Amino acid sequence: MADTSTQSILIQAPPAVVAAVICDFPRYPEWADAVKVAEVVEEYEDGYAARVHFVIDAGPLADDYELDYAYAEDLSRVEWHLVAPSKVQKALTGSYDLVAEGEGATRVTYSLEVELTVGMLGMFKRKAEKMIMDTALKELKRRVESN
Repeated sequence: MADTSTQSILIQAPPAVVAAVICDFPRYPEWADAVKVAEVVEEYEDGYAARVHFVIDAGPLADDYELDYAYAEDLSRVEWHLVAPSKVQKALTGSYDLVAEGEGATRVTYSLEVELTVGMLGMFKRKAEKMIMDTALKELKRRVESN
């Protein structure tokens, strides 16, 4: 059974700037250390990615999978789910929620629900999820604020 984990971070940029970085999948390998390939394989009519193929390598965790994406009209929410089970994941759903906060800042809330193909003790799974989310949010913040 999958559990949902959620974390937030404050990024010093308006939501539109944060959303632009999140939606620019081909550039993920430039700033997300574990992402080796992020290739858009299908697009919506508006040009946003509908399906993205990922190859990740984070040491003991390496995988190759595709995610389907959906977007709020104003890009305040980007959500995804695993197209088919991979060698590591049975199921994966996630989202970024973007909320304007103060003068030009954005609160980004990242939610992730993962079901692995291999059983893992709950405390180890939660620790791994926390590490993945911490890293993802910190790398996103660094990328957005460095532009």
